[in-house]
Amino acid sequence: MEALSRPIKQTLVLRPRTSHSDHALLPLRSLKNPKSNLTRTLRSVDAKARTEKHVSTAATIDYSDPGWKEKYQKEFEARFSIPHITDVIHDAVSYPSTFCLKMRTPLSPDFTNGYPTDEEWHGYINNNDRVLLKVIHFSSPTSAGAQCIDPACTWVEQWVHRAGPREKIYFKPEEVKAAIVTCGGLCPGLNDVIRQIVITLEIYGVKQIVGIPFGYRGFSDSSLAEMPLSRTVVQNIHLSGGSLLGVSRGGPTVTEIVDSMEKSGINMLFVLGGNGTHAGANAIHEECRKRRLRVAVVGVPKTIDNDILHMDKTFGFDTAVEEAQRAIYSAYIEAHSAYRGIGIVKLMGRSSGFIAMQASLASGQIDICLIPEVPFNLHGPQGVLSHLKHLLETKGSAVVCVAEGAGQDLLQKTNATDASGNVILGDIGAYIQQETKKFFKEVGVPADVKYIDPTYMIRAGRANASDGILCTVLGQNAVHGAFAGYSGITVGICNTHYVYFPIPEVITEPKVVDPNSRMWHRCLTSTGQPDFI
Repeated sequence: MEALSRPIKQTLVLRPRTSHSDHALLPLRSLKNPKSNLTRTLRSVDAKARTEKHVSTAATIDYSDPGWKEKYQKEFEARFSIPHITDVIHDAVSYPSTFCLKMRTPLSPDFTNGYPTDEEWHGYINNNDRVLLKVIHFSSPTSAGAQCIDPACTWVEQWVHRAGPREKIYFKPEEVKAAIVTCGGLCPGLNDVIRQIVITLEIYGVKQIVGIPFGYRGFSDSSLAEMPLSRTVVQNIHLSGGSLLGVSRGGPTVTEIVDSMEKSGINMLFVLGGNGTHAGANAIHEECRKRRLRVAVVGVPKTIDNDILHMDKTFGFDTAVEEAQRAIYSAYIEAHSAYRGIGIVKLMGRSSGFIAMQASLASGQIDICLIPEVPFNLHGPQGVLSHLKHLLETKGSAVVCVAEGAGQDLLQKTNATDASGNVILGDIGAYIQQETKKFFKEVGVPADVKYIDPTYMIRAGRANASDGILCTVLGQNAVHGAFAGYSGITVGICNTHYVYFPIPEVITEPKVVDPNSRMWHRCLTSTGQPDFI
């Protein structure tokens, strides 16, 4: 929500909910490179969403209008309402839920006795249950990390939909063919989510569950066959890192994906991935609605960088922070054991420095933390290198933690992109290592510089206990959302509660570290570093 992340303005622009026809799909003939059809489509969708975020044709509301708060709340409610099958299929019939933990007898394959339920079981979520998106009432725009809607920091309630099983479902389990796909890069916890989705589907009574191999490309590559999934198959996959289904970037067009789903009879699709993958999931959802298909498309946000809007955290992040401790400790030992030693550790974080910040806080051994959100100078009297010289003179050693997306303005620009359309970043860690060696050689001061890059080691590991719990609940709630008839949604944790978000509201831009937040201030207190500008 742009009003909360940008400087306070005197007027409020209401952005209407995007119509289902806005995300037009690109025809094949308009694409120069057929191999990147899906990537180009997703980038087009994302660009359109960013444009609509900042350019609105809606009326501007003046804060002097006594009714502005009510109008804001109505606009927010409209934006965060979650799509349902009945929006398109008006005569869709609901059924009593087959999910009831008080049932101790297995469901019959043909459900001849109807859909067993226990009306006295209070384990269901009411469709009107909501969770507060923001819980802090800032009294002043100058408060650390303040997110105010108006200059007076008026308290405005903003509610999002609570996740969980509903008493009424919109799919007969025996008619469901569910598919799971994992896209993008690896992330700790992928197998945990896959496992829980399969287990929960079976509890509902679903018999047809398949995995789509190697991301979206599995929908079009004839050499890649669907992988049958069951509790027996997935029982122990969470004990290993990676993805049982494999991952990849890019893929076919959205039209081809939906064609493949229709041909295979898939009417539930669970998509595990980051912002780009979710943009694809939303485009698939829109195409299914356009064709009036009774299909539920549900996302589970997967990003080790923790950069998904509105969510407390995403799975894999806690594991990444924990695993980063090993690299930081190694850098500390190298630096501390050497004569005037400097250890440099590069961690993941393309546009968000959450891993570097949290890992620095957790370790207590970092002297300098550099993240993409905070510009810095390497050279000059106030630069990083001058501070390193000071640290060697006062402490005898130093440890630097840098996020991969930090300091890209210091490196030579490149127009190269990966299969997902992401700009390929320069190696800031190696650059700082080289510049550090060069600097101390020029000033005639000895320095022993060591550089550690644990990137792929971190993301290939299995989830830790904290992420394992998060993955379990996310997987379960993804299935609950699909059976409840919701589509075009993603599941996440917000203020410690599990909620459903409409996908467009979480993919408009990455979540980033607020340099005025208390958490960043805590990191600065821990490292003791100055401003490098």
